[in-house]
Amino acid sequence: MLVDAKRVREAFEAEDHGRSVTRAEEVPPNYASITGQWLDNVLCSDNPDAHVTDFSFDERDDGSSNRRRIFLSYNAAGDAAGLPRTVFCKAAETLENRLVLGVSETAKAEADFYNLVQPRLSIPTPTPRYARFDPETFAYMIMMDDMADKAAFPDERTTLTRRQAEQMVETLAGLHSRFHESDELGTESIPFKRWPAWWAEMMHGAPDFPDFCDRGFETIAPQLPEGLRRRRAEVWLATEKSVARHNELPHTLIHSDVHLKNWFLLPDDRMGLHDWQVVTIGHWSRDFVFATTTALTIEQRRDWQLDLLRLYLERMQEHGVPPVSFDDAFLNIRQQLMTAFAFWTITMCPTGDMPAMQPERTTVEFLRRFGAAMDDYNSLDAF
Repeated sequence: MLVDAKRVREAFEAEDHGRSVTRAEEVPPNYASITGQWLDNVLCSDNPDAHVTDFSFDERDDGSSNRRRIFLSYNAAGDAAGLPRTVFCKAAETLENRLVLGVSETAKAEADFYNLVQPRLSIPTPTPRYARFDPETFAYMIMMDDMADKAAFPDERTTLTRRQAEQMVETLAGLHSRFHESDELGTESIPFKRWPAWWAEMMHGAPDFPDFCDRGFETIAPQLPEGLRRRRAEVWLATEKSVARHNELPHTLIHSDVHLKNWFLLPDDRMGLHDWQVVTIGHWSRDFVFATTTALTIEQRRDWQLDLLRLYLERMQEHGVPPVSFDDAFLNIRQQLMTAFAFWTITMCPTGDMPAMQPERTTVEFLRRFGAAMDDYNSLDAF
């Protein structure tokens, strides 16, 4: 059933935002509602003698979700059990966040990912402690082990090494090969939407999305290649064709929002993925081109991306996926640049119901990288 903004607003207005939660089954409406008893239920259920004796929060960091760390103290039994001293949480406290995450059903998708899929993957991901979504209130909470002292979190200012870029490709191949053309896709065990269906529902929930993407294009136009600027009127039609191509291609589980800031870097140079709100079922090429185009500088991408594509195809075949010709794969990534670009033009000029999701410097740089790639690869003529 499609979720519309009116339903989310009504649920938010009817909710008691001042209530406290005490049982794990209750999804906290906000961080202030969390109690020691609730934390005991969530963190100490496997250690009945363990208890949280004190907890506090750091500052909230807002984007599509409201992110915050919780600092924890335990009794002797909790200390002996090695329970986490800090956890990293994501929630939807505000109406704007409920709208973004509820209408798109991305909060539900992330909870389903951590509960149903993450234990079956061998790629680096955060370790969840709690993942729930309330379909009545549209509240959600994801609690993970804090990785602040175990991993680095790159952004557009980070320059990856060639080895790190190759490790990114290894992770993508590990993810995409795991459920490639699996009969489970779309069933209760992997209950995610097909990418074209997810996109159609997003368009239904935000019918002004194309207009705001075009405004984003206009805003960033001085940073884009001249050839792309001249063809601005063709961008949205190509974007729709990019979505439709997934109906004709093999399917697997895709992250769908694999920009550089949704990766983490381990000390051994392995690259892991977090922020699984947009996990869907679709063709791998969207993830590959989205990840590598945002992760690499324009010069690195020109030098490395096609070699990385060859490496990816080799790894997928080693994992048992039928071989794909390089020419077909290259055509696919040229086409899939379009919706990745749209994800960032809408970030440049979000609709009225959307919170600010990224710093402007990040958005500008990623759009520069996408624009250069679309121009280099002549993406508008790839259909």
